[in-house]
Amino acid sequence: MNIAKSALALALASTARAFSPAARAFSSAATTSRGGAFSTGGGVSSSRKVISSSSVSTTALKASVSRLTEPAKDLLPGVDVFIFDCDGVIWRGDSVIEGIPETLEKLRALGKKMYFVTNNSTKSRAGYKKKFDSLGLDVPAEEIFSSSFAAAAYLEQTNFKESGKKVYVVGEVGIQEELDLIGVPHFGGPEDGGKAPDMGPGGMLEHDPDVGAVVVGFDRNINYYKIQYAQLCINENPGCEFIATNTDAVTHLTDAQEWAGNGSMVGAIKGCTGQEPTVVGKPSPLMIDYLCDKLGLDRARICMVGDRLDTDILFGSDNGLKSLLVLSGVTTEEKLLSQENTITPDFYADSIVDFFIDEK
Repeated sequence: MNIAKSALALALASTARAFSPAARAFSSAATTSRGGAFSTGGGVSSSRKVISSSSVSTTALKASVSRLTEPAKDLLPGVDVFIFDCDGVIWRGDSVIEGIPETLEKLRALGKKMYFVTNNSTKSRAGYKKKFDSLGLDVPAEEIFSSSFAAAAYLEQTNFKESGKKVYVVGEVGIQEELDLIGVPHFGGPEDGGKAPDMGPGGMLEHDPDVGAVVVGFDRNINYYKIQYAQLCINENPGCEFIATNTDAVTHLTDAQEWAGNGSMVGAIKGCTGQEPTVVGKPSPLMIDYLCDKLGLDRARICMVGDRLDTDILFGSDNGLKSLLVLSGVTTEEKLLSQENTITPDFYADSIVDFFIDEK
């Protein structure tokens, strides 16, 4: 699927203009298919480069997975750009992970570029900027990308506004704020949180025939009304598109436990429509394509850092990047090293604080 490169360019242009809609879409070799699969005409090999070093401790099970032990030798010299997931990497819930502010400062001091890419759609880019600020993290707005932004950029790229149709939102304010920036009419979201359909004798829920897309993002107030409204639009409105910001199984609402993620909301809509969604969040390669094209970056010198194997690490390995899994989020060392796991990073560490483990 195409995420508008103009929107991405605008997000990177400057802090002052980071939250403005794009003027026009750019061309890309990337194409999309239902279910969130991505391919690039340029042909980035999905085979992961194997990094070997005698100084890296290795646990050999089904595959060789290297624990990062000497980052000053094995990681930092070969990486110019780090792309960080947020939940489980930078923070858990509303608590910053210990040592993160100092680690980011050290990386900037080394001249490393950083981008923060989250599949969580509950906030817009402006909302995430406020969260970074509240946690004492000095992150420029143009370094932040969210799946709510990706959903709006996808609609912009496909000229949805010109169709005259509306978007029904199953999700939170982040999606709505990003849709406002590109001038796409929408309804639903938090406003439908307290609604219930008439399910008495002869009861039915009327829906708007002008809905041309249903965007499903993480929704802490998901209810039967929203599910029914979404399925009516998708099943009964000709050409209505089903878009998912992500399909993450679990998420970090608090630092005490894992919570059901957007995969549960998307699954409910899939179950009653029989349709596969267009997924706009990771592991889409479009942001990588933009950064490499616009800034002349070398994929071999970019490292994706995340806590999820099936989104973050797959995002890295499928797009020719180095990848590093941190154990500070949803993936345990046991799962990573299990016989059943087929997705392996180049390295893994307890958290990104271990990037400077040599200094301890």
